[in-house]
Amino acid sequence: MKKTFGLAALAAVLACGGAYAQDINVKIGVLSDMSSLYADIGGPGSVAAAKMAIADFTKDHPNVKVEMISGDHQNKPDIGTQIANQWFDVDKVDMIIDVPNSGVALAVSQVAANKNKVFIVSGAAASDLTGPKCNANTVHWTYDTWMLANGTGTAMVKTGGDTWFFLTSDYAFGHALERDTMAAVEKAGGKVLGKVRHPLNANDFSSFLLQAQSSKAKVIGLANAGGDTINSIKQAAEFGIVKGGQKLAGLLVFASDVVALGLPTAQGLTLTETWYWDANDTNRAWTKRWHEAGAAASKYPTMIHAGVYAGILHYLKARLALGPGEHDGKSVVAKMKATPTDDILFGKGTIDPNGRKRHPAYLFEVKKPTESKHPGDFYTLKATIPEAEAFRNPKDSGCPLVQG
Repeated sequence: MKKTFGLAALAAVLACGGAYAQDINVKIGVLSDMSSLYADIGGPGSVAAAKMAIADFTKDHPNVKVEMISGDHQNKPDIGTQIANQWFDVDKVDMIIDVPNSGVALAVSQVAANKNKVFIVSGAAASDLTGPKCNANTVHWTYDTWMLANGTGTAMVKTGGDTWFFLTSDYAFGHALERDTMAAVEKAGGKVLGKVRHPLNANDFSSFLLQAQSSKAKVIGLANAGGDTINSIKQAAEFGIVKGGQKLAGLLVFASDVVALGLPTAQGLTLTETWYWDANDTNRAWTKRWHEAGAAASKYPTMIHAGVYAGILHYLKARLALGPGEHDGKSVVAKMKATPTDDILFGKGTIDPNGRKRHPAYLFEVKKPTESKHPGDFYTLKATIPEAEAFRNPKDSGCPLVQG
């Protein structure tokens, strides 16, 4: 009997081992802005980051086979929706990641929920993705408008910027950033004197800036991003707005924006980010590899690129834990939420019930040209916002997934 039991047990172990060794096949779609105002903060840099994550994971787990495709949503929700449907239905994509542009991201999030697939947001900012528009298939990884508002907005009021005027990009992202920053400013004791909204990817900000200038507000809050932020800051300098005593609050500023502006123009900007390429040796080493993976040598990675890398790693960990075979999106996201996050770029973290990835945020100030010691040395760290404070309490989010 003992011999028989031993052989049976051995057979069971071998069967389990064989099952574990089976290939796990995954297909990932990087959906981004490849050619317009958000191409530097996502775009080809996000593709390079995705390649790095896939290579790093599969090196340690050769039984995980990952295919990646990429596409350009052109900042149009209808095109983003068409691509997402094509990828999920025809190309058998399991997960879509990135999607800078909140209007597109909100649309893709709904498609992922309808198809029961996975959507990891790194590029978009609207806090509604983990608020009233949340679903069980979406994880919001890198940053959001609530974090930006309560980092930069609150800090500016505390240092004397207690009257505000908003220059806002007229679509979902800008509206959310304006709304969340207004709430943060007023909570901190500030007052909003007015606002004006501009079209996405605008070239001429003169009329909008003149309204902001005439408001006499101490702070002009730029609720825009990418090329719109760059152009509005450049034109504000031409109008002498900062020299006239008003301050610009770049509510979403990336390293790529600082490169485009140059330190003489960008110096003194206060901003909030969750990752900075020059913060430590680990990030600098990762940046070197990012360039080797195909990112332009003249570019610096943004927190969005870091979020694509980290988000894919955590997704693949969840898929590995679930094992071979097909797994519906809700099951994969549930596993992602149940598993503590840990990667070299963001460190240890968690994912809230509403899908909000939680990690520290950092309040930076752009250096003066004389303070910068080497190319890409852009920021001085002003404060670290711990993960418990950096993002909204899920109970206050309005997400129907959150109990109580």
